[in-house]
Amino acid sequence: MRIIVPADYFKASQPDEIYAEQVAAFLHLGYTVSTFTFEGDRLFRPAIEAGDLVIYRGWMLDEAEYTAFEEQVNAAGGTLLTSTGAYLQTHHLPRWFPLLADLTPETVCFRDLASVQTELRNLGWDRFFIKDFVKSLKTGSGSLIERPEQIGTLMHDMKQFRGKIEGGICARRFEEFRPETERRYFVLDGLAASSDGTPPPQIVQDCADRIPSCFFSVDVAERADGVLQVVEIGDGQVSDLVGWAVPRFVELWSHHFPSTTRGA
Repeated sequence: MRIIVPADYFKASQPDEIYAEQVAAFLHLGYTVSTFTFEGDRLFRPAIEAGDLVIYRGWMLDEAEYTAFEEQVNAAGGTLLTSTGAYLQTHHLPRWFPLLADLTPETVCFRDLASVQTELRNLGWDRFFIKDFVKSLKTGSGSLIERPEQIGTLMHDMKQFRGKIEGGICARRFEEFRPETERRYFVLDGLAASSDGTPPPQIVQDCADRIPSCFFSVDVAERADGVLQVVEIGDGQVSDLVGWAVPRFVELWSHHFPSTTRGA
């Protein structure tokens, strides 16, 4: 198994500083790690070898970027553990929501941005949590609106602060969550795992059973009434280690994909 991480901007053979600790942990366990220059010559350092199973660990890529990355991995003789289709299954909300509709707030997604205000008015909800297919807006006007007329300002801010609206707009019916209860879990090879090694709640394993992806994250939190709900699903390769120590995260891989050199 080969881990691929974004290269440092100034020294392409070194990992981006954000992923340096994870790289050190993977190397310590005997895994092979390469960097990739997304901006520049687009080379793997060291090169991928024929037959390598490749795990990407880096920043978010849109559909076109991930497709191009997979093509380069394939051309080099490797195979991504998470194909483009599997990546989008958890990266884009409209792909995973239908599989978990009973476990997460009611959601409606729109590709036609010109009609969003009218569509929101037709829903008749009291409040709306707005995001594009991938992320919510944490700056500017924020993602929570109470009136459909506010959607124009929110979309303007989304374009300004994020550069674009990816895929379209998703409106989630607002539910009151207890912020202190939110936890991130990872699912690897069909099994759910927690940051402290304790058994994850059943709702997380339900996600593992329903979503056809080998590696993804699940964020869950309690509603005000105490019911656990899925807050977010994300591709595991690009999910931050919220609440997870690096050794615990790397330990997941040692159980499911042992290094061939470990213990040598």
